[in-house]
Amino acid sequence: MPIKTEAVEKYEVVIGLEIHVELLTKSKMFCGCRVSFGAEPNTNVCPVCLGMPGSLPVVNKRAVEYTIKAGLALNSKIALHNQFHRKNYFYPDMPKDYQISQYDKPLCIGGYLDVNVSGDTRRIGITRVHLEEDTGKMIHQSETGRIAGADYSLVDFNRAGTPLMEIVSEPDIRTPEEARAFMQKLRRLIVSIGVSDCNMEEGSMRCDANISLRPRGEATFGVKSEIKNMNSFRALQRALEYEIERQKNLILAGEKVLQETRHWNAAKNTTTSMRSKEEAHDYRYFPDPDLVPMDLDEAWVNNIRAGLPELPAARKERFIRDFGLSTYDADFMASSTAMGDFFEASVKLLAEPKTVGNWMMGELSAHLNAAATDIEQSPVSPKQLTDLIKLINEGRISGKMAKEVFEEMFVGGKDPQALIEEKGLAQISDESAIAGFVDKAIEANPMVVAEYKAGKKQAIGFLVGQIMKASRGQANPKLVNEILQKKLQ
Repeated sequence: MPIKTEAVEKYEVVIGLEIHVELLTKSKMFCGCRVSFGAEPNTNVCPVCLGMPGSLPVVNKRAVEYTIKAGLALNSKIALHNQFHRKNYFYPDMPKDYQISQYDKPLCIGGYLDVNVSGDTRRIGITRVHLEEDTGKMIHQSETGRIAGADYSLVDFNRAGTPLMEIVSEPDIRTPEEARAFMQKLRRLIVSIGVSDCNMEEGSMRCDANISLRPRGEATFGVKSEIKNMNSFRALQRALEYEIERQKNLILAGEKVLQETRHWNAAKNTTTSMRSKEEAHDYRYFPDPDLVPMDLDEAWVNNIRAGLPELPAARKERFIRDFGLSTYDADFMASSTAMGDFFEASVKLLAEPKTVGNWMMGELSAHLNAAATDIEQSPVSPKQLTDLIKLINEGRISGKMAKEVFEEMFVGGKDPQALIEEKGLAQISDESAIAGFVDKAIEANPMVVAEYKAGKKQAIGFLVGQIMKASRGQANPKLVNEILQKKLQ
């Protein structure tokens, strides 16, 4: 049933995100088993991550360091005294029947991330950043891959015990677009500091969303639903859009919104109920008796702070200030560490940041997207790109031909000069040679020449096109126009 606009505007959307990020450590959180995606099932396991009786966990120092690094990048306060708890619940992918996590004494407290949506910047608060272990992976044997309708399920414990950082936002997000922008910016930040690859396809970055509606102006929250199984930015936005409409319809029909966990079905574009939503007390948290509280050295935290790289937001502002880029262009160039490095390396070779940026946002990005590859694997180097731009500036190749050359460069990795010589694509700038093409075009098209002389000035475009066609696009367009106009006059 369609909802009236005036009824919709009475309600405010409240969204909070819980984002799980697998850390790029070589070993697991509490044991020495290797962390690797795609290994044979149940090969990277040991008594500790399988929860065998008598096995004892040992904290991975690098995972603690990476979480502190992320907390600092998110403007969080680092808790020098923090503690691991046991989160108790049963599920087959968790061999101990509890997860080692952090409860009331997390590693990082507070913080924020500024996001821009439609030109407006909003500050989204961070509640906490804490450290825990990942669970195993369930493989349900059914047509849909879901547990419903499965004859049986398999469990791969390779992932169990992988260091997992959870970032919990404040309920400050008000639209699905803001949620998507927040997660995209968070991913960019986490990748830039080198603590995770945030590969959503492989599950190293996952997101759950809590969403509720409340009458505008009220401070208390409505009944929330938690949405799971959103494995892309697009899925996050679409799932939230669907859930907003579902909850609005229930409220306006006088029905109750249930507090529950819901599953996002991308094939049907709907959320479906999974189970009632648990509260913190349902997990019976208590301090893990096998792990003593951590008391961190403040000097160590300060060393981690000093080692932080330039963050994307700071790099974007520097690109605007030092290179005169627009906000949009600077945001693109700072979208990843590799993209920013490519841009800066190119500008060092050719001090034309706007031109370099246009080629990166245009031809380079188009070819990378078509090849489904990242700029780290680009077959075109900064030197090759700037060499190509220099050839255009020198008038040795036209902009149109440069795009053809770039395509050959991307496929074969050859230098532009070699390709131009090999393909015979050098721009013709010899005036006598161009004059010959002009004379032939005038002689072959007397009616068009007559139209031009009669005042139809746009007719010159046809003649220019014939000259460029005859020269296979190699004639210098500027010289073509100058010589043609002189001869016509």
